[in-house]
Amino acid sequence: MGVISTVSLWIIPLIIGIILIHGTWKQVPTYESFVEGGKEGIKIAVSIIPFLVGMLVAISIFRASGALDFFVGLLRPALEWIGVPAEIVPLAVIRPISGTAALGMTSDLIATYGPDSFLGRLASVLQGSTDTTLYILTVYFGAVGIKKMGDALKIGLMADFVGIVASILIVSYFFGN
Repeated sequence: MGVISTVSLWIIPLIIGIILIHGTWKQVPTYESFVEGGKEGIKIAVSIIPFLVGMLVAISIFRASGALDFFVGLLRPALEWIGVPAEIVPLAVIRPISGTAALGMTSDLIATYGPDSFLGRLASVLQGSTDTTLYILTVYFGAVGIKKMGDALKIGLMADFVGIVASILIVSYFFGN
């Protein structure tokens, strides 16, 4: 543990030092390049704010309206029949939309049921096996001005579905329910 702590303490300054040395060796104006990159980063951060606000409002409306609870209630009998706890559904629904909301739900499930419980393990594996597809498409496509997503949404959501199913199967196999 001591080695990992030491490495994690030094890795970022080491990477920055390597970049500066490499840039200097290649005779690149490193400080000016850093400042230019910072300016571009601020422009991108400001340009994605409307997309973030729109997505966060939509999530809040979805949760506050009770639609999520209604959806979970509809699925509960079928999920209980196949041995999947219904408490995991809100996490599976929110995870493609918002990573922060999903992390909050995962933390809540772990705090409620315990980290070594089936639900705690399933929430942890599901959190790591899926991605924030809608967030990524909204923010990154919005930042670069892409209006037509093509098949990116379908493929991203399909990958999330596979991640959810794989999480359930793997956690059920290794830890049982």
